[in-house]
Amino acid sequence: MKKYLFLFLSLVISKITFAQNNLPLLFGVAYYDEYMPYERLDKDIAMMKDAGINVVRIAESTWSTVEPQDNVWDFKSIDRVLNAMHKAGIKVIIGTPTYAIPTWLAKKYPSVLVTNPQGQRKYGARQNMDITDVHYRFHSERVIRKIMEHVKNHPAIIGYQVDNETKHYGTSSENVQKAFVAYIKDKFKTLDAVNKAFGLDYWSNRINNWNDFPAVNGTFSASINASLNSEFSKFQRKIVTDFLNWQTKIVKEYAKPNQFVTQNFDLEWRGYSYGIQPDVDHFAAAKALDVAGIDVYHPTQDNLTGIEISLGGDLTRSMKDGKNYFVIETEAQGFAQWVPYPNQLRLQAFSHVASGANMLEYWHWHSIHNSFETYWKGLLSHDFEPNPTYNEAKTIGKDFARLSDKLISLKKNNDVAILFSNEALTAFNAFGFGFGTKENYNDILRPYYDALYKMNVGTDFIDATKNPDLSKYKLIIVPALYAASDDILKKLNQFVKEGGHVLYTFKSGFSDENVKVRSIIQPGIINEACGISYSQFTIPQNVSLKNDPFGAGKDNKVSNWMEFITPSTANVLAYYEHPSWGNYAAVTQNQFGKGTATYVGCMTSSVITEKIVKNVVEKANLWKTEQQFAFPIIVKSGINQQGKTIRYIFNYSAVPQQVKYNFSSGKELLSNELVSKDANLNLEAWGVKIVEEN
Repeated sequence: MKKYLFLFLSLVISKITFAQNNLPLLFGVAYYDEYMPYERLDKDIAMMKDAGINVVRIAESTWSTVEPQDNVWDFKSIDRVLNAMHKAGIKVIIGTPTYAIPTWLAKKYPSVLVTNPQGQRKYGARQNMDITDVHYRFHSERVIRKIMEHVKNHPAIIGYQVDNETKHYGTSSENVQKAFVAYIKDKFKTLDAVNKAFGLDYWSNRINNWNDFPAVNGTFSASINASLNSEFSKFQRKIVTDFLNWQTKIVKEYAKPNQFVTQNFDLEWRGYSYGIQPDVDHFAAAKALDVAGIDVYHPTQDNLTGIEISLGGDLTRSMKDGKNYFVIETEAQGFAQWVPYPNQLRLQAFSHVASGANMLEYWHWHSIHNSFETYWKGLLSHDFEPNPTYNEAKTIGKDFARLSDKLISLKKNNDVAILFSNEALTAFNAFGFGFGTKENYNDILRPYYDALYKMNVGTDFIDATKNPDLSKYKLIIVPALYAASDDILKKLNQFVKEGGHVLYTFKSGFSDENVKVRSIIQPGIINEACGISYSQFTIPQNVSLKNDPFGAGKDNKVSNWMEFITPSTANVLAYYEHPSWGNYAAVTQNQFGKGTATYVGCMTSSVITEKIVKNVVEKANLWKTEQQFAFPIIVKSGINQQGKTIRYIFNYSAVPQQVKYNFSSGKELLSNELVSKDANLNLEAWGVKIVEEN
């Protein structure tokens, strides 16, 4: 009887946790009462209510306010915001403040400041700490517990955020060195195994005694030994995973069953969110969280495409096997060059929801009047008065509230996925296209994702290192899988043999998981499915594709990398146009079993990439109604909680568009008007239509 009672209670608790207290579609801001130049909490709340804001995130940036001196506590700011928000009916997410350490902690324990290959960081900036340091861990745990003990019963709180955009910050201090050696011992058992796996006989790097293990800031340089460097990078990512798991476990000791724990992951930064984050294993770190969260920042004005919104959403949704996610930070006004045109804030907001977001929060509510982020503007400008961006947010808040039950928890079932790997990223970036090149792994991945996005192909992400289930997909894109185990490559071969379609780019399958180049004919194991071979490659100069097979015109160009491919059983889709190398294949396609493997042996222009992607989408019988539209018309869809299809149609351009609605009839939710199949829809500049099909 006890056994059945335990199972029943477990099911009840899991349902409560999954429901997250039956939260509506959340629309919010980060709010820092501590930064305000004068008292205006009541005024801010009134303006939030007017804008439809129903959630705020607080406390993640103000450790020195909560603990002004060692073990001296002040919760007044947290309390007053919690109480005021609760009175107003606005929910609160509490962040643990561990990503920005107070002055007294750095002075008392200098070792908390991270040591990286450039030396020890100085105090001042955020994220300058060693997340493995014993003193940092002690004081982090204490501040987390003190806050949790103080706020745990407050009715305004719906969840918690652990740390903030956590990464390893290049940590390579003495304690990290010792931990890494212990990790290597546990994984490889013997030094002979280590030396063999990483080829350490090179340049006398062979290690013959554990006490002689070299410092992580020397031998592990990628230019000296990419294998050991990649293993250390993997270990550093594990440090991040362990740190977030540790924080999550502490918070969950206090959190209620219907309160979530999340984290705001971020992407590789290029002045905006761009690609796979090299310093975090997102899929591993997300396991302990109830909800995965993401920070997405992107160009706007004439450069607004929605690609970064979509990529961030698809990646974050995939972290938790398709579960809905939170956008914890995105821009309102942001940098000066990001101030949105009219309608763009709405377009951005509904684009997040269309990818499966259940929360959209702006960073931040107000603009800060001094310090580093003075000109990263919030929803309000420095004068705190209503402005066009705030006024547009008011329309979003009203629509979110009115349509929450229709739009929340959108479920997406995609037939296409991009298979990525942090290990392949680290390994490829060690060499890139050659010494001194700037392009990296994300420069290869993004054009393929961008192509799928622009032709309205829904996409998931698969982590190659997590023993993924490939069977639910029909087409898998594999960009530069430079380091990969035999197992995943054989799994991809089997996927093709059983009827799947794979599109590989150059450098895939080249080395094993230890970044040791395979000593067999390239492309190694995947040659079985690809039906090709090559032994030479170069950086092309003035190379194109013979007879312009993809109709690219002036964009019929090859750059950065080319492999000299000889087909065995594969059909050649393109040869190189070059006086010396014109007999080598550039793009091939091979029937293997019931499926097809396509291999692109060079870096192609975006126009050619799009044509190749279109080819494989059609080959996989995935060219459907959505593909009748193309960027700037973006179409996304999913199934809502009522089991109905929700269809989003976006106009990512400054020119009004008329499109034929080729889907099932339904109701356009923003206007509340009926829409019939084949009706003409008029989309204003940067406009959006949302149809709930009958």
